[in-house]
Amino acid sequence: MPEKKDINKVVLAYSGGLDTSVILKWLQVEYDCEVVTFTADLGQGEELEPARRKAERAGIKEIYIDDLREEFVRDFVFPMFRANAVYEGLYLLGTSIARPLIAKRLVEIARKTGADAVAHGATGKGNDQVRFELNAYALNPDIHVIAPWREWDLNSREKLIAFAEKHQIEIPKDKRGEAPFSVDANLLHTSSEGKVLEDPGEVAPDYVYQRTVNPEDAPDIAEMIEVGFERGDAVSINGEALSPAALLTQLNEYGRAHGVGRLDLVENRFVGMKSRGVYETPGGAILLAAHRGIEQITLDRGAGHLKDELMPRYAELIYNGFWYAPEREMLQAAIDKSQEHVTGAVTLKLYKGSVNVIARQSEHTIYSEAHVTFEEDAVYDQKDAEGFIKLNALRLKLLARRNQNVS
Repeated sequence: MPEKKDINKVVLAYSGGLDTSVILKWLQVEYDCEVVTFTADLGQGEELEPARRKAERAGIKEIYIDDLREEFVRDFVFPMFRANAVYEGLYLLGTSIARPLIAKRLVEIARKTGADAVAHGATGKGNDQVRFELNAYALNPDIHVIAPWREWDLNSREKLIAFAEKHQIEIPKDKRGEAPFSVDANLLHTSSEGKVLEDPGEVAPDYVYQRTVNPEDAPDIAEMIEVGFERGDAVSINGEALSPAALLTQLNEYGRAHGVGRLDLVENRFVGMKSRGVYETPGGAILLAAHRGIEQITLDRGAGHLKDELMPRYAELIYNGFWYAPEREMLQAAIDKSQEHVTGAVTLKLYKGSVNVIARQSEHTIYSEAHVTFEEDAVYDQKDAEGFIKLNALRLKLLARRNQNVS
């Protein structure tokens, strides 16, 4: 940890909310340093200009507000979905996959502005501190990272508000007192944790869900959509070509209307504890189903099964913050190789919280109707199966005889 006197300029990941507004002032007071703010537009659905105005009122001269939506989906979300990545069988990694991009931009801005350090608002109990810092160090091994929640004594909402009032920091009205839960959002998902969600034995209140209608209130008529793919990436909806961010935005709307993509999960954090989170990933849930649908007819069995074996390890690397680690890049190369012929279109049915593949087609298909038909065919001799079975049964028969003799 560097001496505070050695830090002259810090780039802060800044949302404009209470926590990062307090952090901004705390850095100025405790480190007596210049602060550069960086606010990322990752499609969280919030107006970002208020963050600029708050930073200006705090005397910040260098303010970065970057629209990273296309880069986020193109270079992070889509590569992850080529792997069909889910953590612990369920979680679509919406928060996890945003952190390497934020860390990348923090390091870039630090280099551009001559800053000595970067700072984040993640707490000392969660995964995000690990993700921000591992990714930052992977990109700049000499960068200093300041994590105020691990340094200060402002360890309660009351102390944060008292500090804000002392330094005349604007406090949103809904943040006075205890917030019901915390929310992280981007174009891929929303994540809600804490407070009313801390007891996993209690049902999450309806107001926790923000991106999806209650499936029971969704339309009584199913909706069909078609998602087109090229080399493993979604490129169109219903025949209309869309950019990565525009495509995910539109899938989110379909998912929202039909209550698709809700998840209530107790997961294992990298730091060792279990936590309960409520996630909404409407477009991501549709995208995952569609991608697996097109792989069903374009991906060889060996490649597909190997991908499924590698996926949990790949997902865990992203969850734990190792996006820029060589093992993730090695896995990505193998995954991307598998996607060379994953091109075509998938038809999906959306209905009251569910998404189901109902048709798929591709010029790259390896599905052969001539081989699988129940009618007479001229390409498959069923007698060949006898030798196939005998060879595969040989070791089982030898084992069975051995076991009979020793019993």
